[in-house]
This record gives sequence, structure tokens and C-alpha cells, in this order.
Amino acid sequence: MTVYFIGAGPGAPDLITLRGARALASCSVCLVAGSLVPEEMLEMCPPHATIIDTAHMPLEQIVASMVNAHHAGVDVARLHSGDLSLYSAITEQVAAVRAADVPVEWIPGVPAFAAAAAVLENELTVPGVGQSLLITRVSTLSTDMPVGEDLDSLAASGVTLALLLAAHQAESIANTLIPHYGAECPTATVAFATQPQQKIVRCQLANLPASLADSDIRRTAVIFVGTALAAEQPDRVDSYLYSMARMAKLRNRNRVPEIG
Repeated sequence: MTVYFIGAGPGAPDLITLRGARALASCSVCLVAGSLVPEEMLEMCPPHATIIDTAHMPLEQIVASMVNAHHAGVDVARLHSGDLSLYSAITEQVAAVRAADVPVEWIPGVPAFAAAAAVLENELTVPGVGQSLLITRVSTLSTDMPVGEDLDSLAASGVTLALLLAAHQAESIANTLIPHYGAECPTATVAFATQPQQKIVRCQLANLPASLADSDIRRTAVIFVGTALAAEQPDRVDSYLYSMARMAKLRNRNRVPEIG
């Protein structure tokens, strides 16, 4: 049997992928962090499924639950919020399950930063303004950042930032970024993107700490920083992709020379 590690997406039940929903519907056991994944998503599980909330379980117990289900002859869904590739903490789970000779399959989910950008209706890469997105976080008491990945070092590039798991350090973020981006740099923060309690805050970088505090945003948020977020961007960006000049160049490139 197989353990399916499934990215549940940002929160809205209908933003799980079709592949993820099908796997969830086929598994007799589902392990889920109950504090991070909405209960509505569990309605996709079979009526007879065993639901295990792992919010307060140690790694050994989580792995044992998956391995025991495998030996009982049933498939297992391990449901994680967001996408598996970002801050999902599944590497140690996958390694332990594979060490027990249990087959594993990864199923990606919609990442939080993509859902937040959709809520904002913002394209994060804008021609002539910014063509890069740097996804990062800040140091915490439990997990420090590696050498060279501190926010001050990363901000030196000046590219658009997507800060995850960082809303509780808004003041430190602003103080670190202002020398690189300027006090008036636009920011956009989305908390609980796509969920009923969703909140959106747009403000200048200097006002970020006060604005987030006023909105009581301290967790489960994505903070974007960069000029690509400027409200006036559609009026000042000329699209080459759909321009007449580009269309003419393509026509000339594809023209077949006449013979005769």
C-alpha cells in the first residue's frame, strides 16, 4: 500500500488539486494537522475513514500510524497545509516511512504565496519592474536561518519578497528592509488567504508594523514587499508580450519565402 503526502492548499476546500482530492477519497486512513487544515476538507475522505489529528503527536507516533496502516493493507493520506515543497516539515516523515519499506507518493498543493497573490489580484513578476520573487522567512526561537540567508543579506538584491511565517516580527522586518527598499515601498499582506477569516492589508513598508497590529495579523500570513505591488502598476507597464511590435516580429519570422 502507499502513503500519499498531499498538499491541501491554502485553506479553501476547493483549492486542493484534483489528484489530491482523488487520493484523499481513496484512503482509509488520513493523518492531518487539525489546527492547519479546515474540517470541510476531510469530508472528501471515505465515510469509513479513520481520521488522525497529528497536531500534538510526536514524529515517532505519526510515522508508526502510517506504517501500521500500511501493514494493515490500507492506503494512507498525510494531509499538509499549503504545498509540500515549502515549510511543510515532511522530509523527516518521508525518510522514516521509506526506511520502513513503505511506498510514498508526493502530491503538490497550491502554495500560500500563490493563493495570496490571487486574492490580491497581483501579478508578482512585472516587465520592466521586477522579474524575480524571493520566498523566505525569518529566524524564530525554534528554527534559525542559515548563514547568508538572514533577511538583511537577502534583501540586498532588491527583488520582490514573499515572507512566510513572519507576521509576528513585522517591526523587525520593516527596520531591516527600509534601508534596502525605502520607507515608501509598497507592501501587501494576506492572512488566512481563501479562508472565511481572510484579511488583506496594503500599506507602505514604514507603516507595516502598525497596520498589521491594527488588523490583529500575527500568524498564517504572507507579506509581500516590492515595487511590483504598486497600485498604479498597470498604468505604467507596457506589455511587450502582446504588443504590435512583437506580433509583427513573429509574423516576419514565420513568413515563408515565395518561390518562382
